[in-house]
Amino acid sequence: MSAVGEKVVVLGKYELGRLLGRGSFAKVYLARELSTGEAVAIKVLDKALVGGDPPMAAQIAREASVMRLVRHPHVVHLREILATKSKIFFVMEFVPGGELFALLAAGRLPEPAARRFFRQLFSAVAFCHSRGVAHRDIKPENLLLSAAGDLKVSDFGLAALPAQRRRDGLLHTRCGTPAYVAPEVLRTKGYDGAAADLWSCGVVLFALLAGFLPFQDENLMNMYRKVFKAEFRVPPWVSPGAARLVRRLLVPDPAARITARELALDPWLADQDEAPPPPPVPVPVPAPVPDLNAFELITAAAAGLDLSGLFEEGGRRRRVYTWRRAAAEVLDRVEAAGRRRELAVKRGGGRIRLEGGEGGLAVTAEVFVAAPLLAVAELRQSAGDLAEFAELCDDLVCAAAAG
Repeated sequence: MSAVGEKVVVLGKYELGRLLGRGSFAKVYLARELSTGEAVAIKVLDKALVGGDPPMAAQIAREASVMRLVRHPHVVHLREILATKSKIFFVMEFVPGGELFALLAAGRLPEPAARRFFRQLFSAVAFCHSRGVAHRDIKPENLLLSAAGDLKVSDFGLAALPAQRRRDGLLHTRCGTPAYVAPEVLRTKGYDGAAADLWSCGVVLFALLAGFLPFQDENLMNMYRKVFKAEFRVPPWVSPGAARLVRRLLVPDPAARITARELALDPWLADQDEAPPPPPVPVPVPAPVPDLNAFELITAAAAGLDLSGLFEEGGRRRRVYTWRRAAAEVLDRVEAAGRRRELAVKRGGGRIRLEGGEGGLAVTAEVFVAAPLLAVAELRQSAGDLAEFAELCDDLVCAAAAG
């Protein structure tokens, strides 16, 4: 893994290799176990940064607790957690096949392949639910493929444990990705995390079979109306059995939605017309998504949701988030994120200008007040490295999810 003459960094029984990615609080390295040569991924977190942000520290602790609970063949495995005086190390299974999103971006899958992936997804999600864990952000970007082409559920940053339920036994934090989130999560009342996960699984199944999402609209408010009414049309090439299962999953009333027990007995899911694992595919550049204006986001009132998944190129340089916080507090968090990255900060008139960094980053953040405790933060990048902008936004996503 190390070149001749290159300094070797050893962490216990692991040799660290190349950098796979970085965020505001962590870096992820490819590494190998010295005794076996097996590849692993190691997430390295700076204790000083994490300790200075209590919500982020709580989220990391919760994610570690969740991943220890959900050891399953189709869940990315957390092998162990190591620590020094200044760092925390998450040693995880290395999943080299990329995201399921890459396959979907190339078009719909043959039905046997869709069934294979959905069976693996349901197996993992049902196991999580049996342990009291709701994932709350099931989408193709969080479903990875192993070298053998098997599905692995990842990213438990928004997952909920039983302790997060209120006295009514329900969850109340609005979170997830708009196109995949269940209608009950968008409402002000509580929701059952397991039932909401099954809705998201239904959206993934539809996308696997159809090659596109069931709820799409240029106007965000119209898209939510379609979600609330479960207004979608199954394409004619989908078999009757698969179409029936999609319709049983995408039911707006969670009490009438198919349960995990019923899903396990579904005839289409039990069909043994199995497909071979797909070959690895390159990740294509996402297609543009129509632009949305801030007023449409405000009228959607999707508090607590990360809406940045709706914006791709011409939109990867623009990110939008909703917050259940006062506008001043949102600006404080944006400013804190910039200062953590040692960016110059200019603030005034409900806006913040962040400049600096290795790539000459320039970002303007503006906050719109939608209600006394509902604000919409819009970040626009005008210069600098796109990856550095994404890292800054990752910092805010973590803050939003933890807050």
